[in-house]
Amino acid sequence: MNVYEGEPVRDIFCMDSKSFYASVECIEHGWHPLETLLVVMSGDRENAGLVLAASPKAKEVLGISNVSRGFEIPNHPDLKIVPPRMTLYIQYHMRIQEIFRSYMAEEDIHTYSIDEQFGDLTHSWNLFGASSAEVGKKIQAEIIDKLGIYTSLGMGDNPLLAKIAMDNEAKHEKERFAQWHYQDVPAKIWPLRLSDFCGIGSRMERRYQMMGMKTMGDLAHTDPFVLKNHFGVMGMQHYMHAWGIDRSVLSQKDLYPTKEKSIGNSQVLPRNYAHKADILTVVAEICEQVAQRLRKADVLGGTLHLGMAYAYFGSGKRGGFHHQVKIPPTHQARELTRVAFSLFEKYWDHSEVRNISITVSSLRPAGNLQLNLFEDPQQTIKEEKIDEVIAQIRSRYKFTSIVRAHSLNEGATAIKRAGLVGGHAGGMEGMD
Repeated sequence: MNVYEGEPVRDIFCMDSKSFYASVECIEHGWHPLETLLVVMSGDRENAGLVLAASPKAKEVLGISNVSRGFEIPNHPDLKIVPPRMTLYIQYHMRIQEIFRSYMAEEDIHTYSIDEQFGDLTHSWNLFGASSAEVGKKIQAEIIDKLGIYTSLGMGDNPLLAKIAMDNEAKHEKERFAQWHYQDVPAKIWPLRLSDFCGIGSRMERRYQMMGMKTMGDLAHTDPFVLKNHFGVMGMQHYMHAWGIDRSVLSQKDLYPTKEKSIGNSQVLPRNYAHKADILTVVAEICEQVAQRLRKADVLGGTLHLGMAYAYFGSGKRGGFHHQVKIPPTHQARELTRVAFSLFEKYWDHSEVRNISITVSSLRPAGNLQLNLFEDPQQTIKEEKIDEVIAQIRSRYKFTSIVRAHSLNEGATAIKRAGLVGGHAGGMEGMD
């Protein structure tokens, strides 16, 4: 019996734009994206710089990765360092989407990230070529011709096969193209190490290894009921994936849920913050931003998590702290700030801080206002009205249309960050 009898066979592609941010910068400056030594760096090289993207040549020649800090970048006479321009990258992403839409329906396109997308050519490839593979290559060629962006493209009978074909073969091929079918599973999927497979991290790999499984083939030939007993639904999903089975349909958007299990913000500070007042100013600003997002989602949060990453390690010091506490469900900035301040006072050891994160989870629909028995109800109602008015003003205009006094302090970052996209510069600075 054919194990794949009845399984869907579609013409799916998964496309990744090669070193997307760095490639866009090379193209805008007139440099070849595959031959130029370039990094996109947020902040200054000596202190706060963080590499957001490195060109393939910079990775190959200098060993630079997307998590390198500015001071770790080797000196090289040909290395070009440019600031991020997030708005520009979004524009390129939208132009790639326009090319997709000329080959397939809108509902057959799924954006996984700004530089990685899925497409379903099942119902349209025969309008543009002799095979879906030929059409996939045409899309790649059009993106190079019109935008100058090089892409890796995997095709498969389902989204899973397309994704792993791209990750494990296309990215390493000269033509940057690969196509995997169900019949390729034994030869191409089963030899893969568990951590080389999308969706299996190093921690899960160690758990599987303790059970004697080292490859996807080992996983495929394990009793699925054993996997379910040990790992629940996730174990069964990995078992199905080891056989290359994925029944997702891109046009069924409910298969890609966007419901948030938590809402939060984090900031890499522009410098090391040593003074308590400066740190608390940023904590208050982040709480206000998180409260705004909670209101927009019309939810209340019942758990607050505060994270601090310190600037220095060694000398017996920890790298920071992460602690959370249950709170009465709320979306009020004042209450979130009070709880965050309390966690900070309890766990901060006076080290210099470089990163602050605040996340609110245990979400539930907002519904009616919930009063606190230990507070004056009139004060709670007053705060609720103030927060609601502020939220409406910011929603209609912009975040900086109304700010609290602490955002004018020296250590504040909210006003400056309001002009950023995704936490980074969005404008056109850096152009010659």
